Amino acid sequence: MSSVVPPWVVFHVPHDSRYIPDEVRYQFLLSDQELSREILRMTDHHTLDLFAWDVPDDQVVRAPVSRLVVDVERFEDDRLEPMVDRGMGVVYQATSDLRPLRREISVEERASLIRAWYAPHHRRLTDVVQSKLDAFGLALVIDAHSFPSTPLPYEPDQTSDRPQICIGTDSFHSNPRLERALDRAFLGTDFSVKINSPFGGAMVPMRYYRSNDRVQSVMLEVNRSLYCDESSGGRLDRYWDTRASLRECIVGALGQVELRGLRGQIDA
Repeated sequence: MSSVVPPWVVFHVPHDSRYIPDEVRYQFLLSDQELSREILRMTDHHTLDLFAWDVPDDQVVRAPVSRLVVDVERFEDDRLEPMVDRGMGVVYQATSDLRPLRREISVEERASLIRAWYAPHHRRLTDVVQSKLDAFGLALVIDAHSFPSTPLPYEPDQTSDRPQICIGTDSFHSNPRLERALDRAFLGTDFSVKINSPFGGAMVPMRYYRSNDRVQSVMLEVNRSLYCDESSGGRLDRYWDTRASLRECIVGALGQVELRGLRGQIDA
């Protein structure tokens, strides 16, 4: 079976960077050791390689900074973002165990973070998605994540029975055919799977959000115990097998629905 990802697919990789710019470091209340521990907990380690190891650059959009700087997966407007209640809107104020992360920042400092890191990321994501719409009439965003095997205190879902694969969907932008095809593909490779548990939803650029269903999106979350030493962030020996299986499942599911199948569901 081919391992080639179709050209109308865009991988969005928001949380695998560990980079914190020097000019942002002074905002954090944590010691260097505490900050390193928080980065270890909150980073989706190796997800760029895990999902998009041989995918052309024009199909990949990766956030260049740690989610502790800004979280590009959040709504910019805090009034729309549920995680604000836990101190984790677009600019985090709390750690993974709900302790203070940042000193209080000004409105201008927040705006500066948005201008420097959040807005350019979303412009690129929008531009890449638009290029796929122009070329193929449809774009599929695969929102690439991982999650810890044990829930962190900040997580709304504290259920200990975690799957190996979580498929996140959006009621407007996630084609049911693709959801079913992914579910079958992962189950067929003996992964345990849950839909929208422990995390739900899928990334869609705001230009198209709830207004253009030719932009499709699905979130794929991989349990870190499948590929990662969670105490260090390093790769396990089975990393490569997990990576190959993940690609096989994605490409296999896309082959079942194909571009025509997604369009057909939308046009129906």
